Amino acid sequence: MVLEQYTYVFVIGTFFAMLDAYNNGANDVANAWATSVSSRSITYRQAMVLGTVFEMVGAIAVGARTAETIKNGIIPSAAFKGDAGVQMLAFTCALAAASSWVMWCTKHSAHVSSTYSLISAVAGVGVATVGASKVQWGWNNGKGLGAIFAGLGMAPAISAGFGATIFMLIKVVVHMRKNPVPWAIYTAPMWFLIAGTVCTLSIVYKGSPKLGLNKKPPGWIAGVTVGTGSALALLAAFFFVPFLYARIINRDHTVKWWMVIQGPLLFRRAPPAHADRINVPNYAVVQHDEEEEQVSTRSPESLDEIDVIKSNGSQPTTAQGNVNEKSLAQVDAPGHESHEEKEYATLMAEGQEKFHARLRKKSGLLGWAMRTLHANPIGPGEIYELKNIKILFFKRVPAMIVVGALYGVNYDIHAAQSGIHGTPEGKRMQGVYDAAAKYPNEVEHTYSFVQVLTACTASFAHGANDIGNSVGPWAVIYGAWSTGSAAASKAPVPLWQIAVLSLTISLGLITYGYNIMKVMGNKITYHSPSRGCSMEMGAAITVLVFSQFSLPVSTSMCITGATVGVGLCNGTLKAVNWQRVGLLVISWIMTIPVAGTIAGVLMGILLNTPHFTA
Repeated sequence: MVLEQYTYVFVIGTFFAMLDAYNNGANDVANAWATSVSSRSITYRQAMVLGTVFEMVGAIAVGARTAETIKNGIIPSAAFKGDAGVQMLAFTCALAAASSWVMWCTKHSAHVSSTYSLISAVAGVGVATVGASKVQWGWNNGKGLGAIFAGLGMAPAISAGFGATIFMLIKVVVHMRKNPVPWAIYTAPMWFLIAGTVCTLSIVYKGSPKLGLNKKPPGWIAGVTVGTGSALALLAAFFFVPFLYARIINRDHTVKWWMVIQGPLLFRRAPPAHADRINVPNYAVVQHDEEEEQVSTRSPESLDEIDVIKSNGSQPTTAQGNVNEKSLAQVDAPGHESHEEKEYATLMAEGQEKFHARLRKKSGLLGWAMRTLHANPIGPGEIYELKNIKILFFKRVPAMIVVGALYGVNYDIHAAQSGIHGTPEGKRMQGVYDAAAKYPNEVEHTYSFVQVLTACTASFAHGANDIGNSVGPWAVIYGAWSTGSAAASKAPVPLWQIAVLSLTISLGLITYGYNIMKVMGNKITYHSPSRGCSMEMGAAITVLVFSQFSLPVSTSMCITGATVGVGLCNGTLKAVNWQRVGLLVISWIMTIPVAGTIAGVLMGILLNTPHFTA
């Protein structure tokens, strides 16, 4: 029996469920991909495509279990005493409070946990609806608030441990070698083995109940996961190692990415006559207008490593010199106003206007929209003047829609991540970067491919874990509305709901993820592909472990913990921006009372609103 009188509640609840999923993508998923984009292992647009694919796969294959915890683990369905209308209103208020809070924080580039926002909101409406005694404050077989909030302290610490362990393994095996380049190339299959095994394990080990993989014997699970990882490692050894050998050791800058299919034939490929440079990107982040050249940026000491391998005595040339560390700003030219003499807000405004000027020169839809907004400001007088109404609805509104859809994909993430010379932030980040060891670009290049795989794993883990944030309450609302029974919340989550919200998460990543990504990349510690894949793998393992026990855990907290753990592997506390870490921790803690209070007050007002009957 459909509760037609509560259709408006269902519609409002659906809107806020989708808004919560959108915020989830713009906040947590953007954070998961920020490491790869910051390390220049992948472009923002490539991250959007891969993020969409793996978010959906993780959500559909594994996501149903965490949704069950959100649905029934905090407020037992029996507490509503069969009143489906009150149950619908409760979860609608929870979604409204959580999504509004996260949206406000994302707007101001404050990175908060959408997981804990929703959990706190559900607890708040629980207190307002059925009283504090009915809320599952304890462990509740791993599904109560006690178990969930235990992850607030455990998840970042565990993730930091995993991330640091993986990076220290890379550091000992490769970075600390006298000649790290060949070690990086020939050990690459090992990292593919680890990444492939973890990714497969996340699907197979206690996998989707609908696939029945959790009923397989342990030997079968171990065989499939290790077998898949081993197969990936063999493919890497057969195709990837020869590709790296030709590109780096042979200095063949004519080798293209698609030539990887040639496999061992690349060992016999003759390099060009003037093989004097290596075709690897510059993984440092610098602030200048010119396009960075794809050249070697290794230190003079490391240049001799490949010379020993080739025994030909030649040295690669570089167009930029030794710039293999992140540069915060260029030295002010004589006669120009120093950055120290400018206000920070002025510098930021100038940088944004410079970026917008570049966008206005584009030939596509975004260029048209930016030019339209720039050439058609609201005129003098009130906005309801006829002239201004025409400008608004016929020119600005269509252009604003286009900008909203395409602005994020074209955002200059790298320029927004570094500090600005002369400001407190710039000086602080300069100290953080100086405290981190810089490794040759040729070595880092080998891990950029592994990092793409680990980023996909992290995205899969996020889809498996965080889809429950939005789909759990939405499934309760839909079940109560469509059946008229509060007990319907115990029913399995429909697959179509998971698919719809996973697409909405991807939309948030694509259109608004830049707002979080620009502050979460290089603002905590120095990033590079070898560090980035360690961070992502550590976070992915942690999220998947919690997900297997049906415990929603913040992906944001996990990747932040892994980032700090890897940063500390530099051997000094100065390699971590503790101010940024402190602000993140404060925002995480504040989320609990703020989201819970907003949801509880909203529910209390709506539940006790006077109404009249005939």
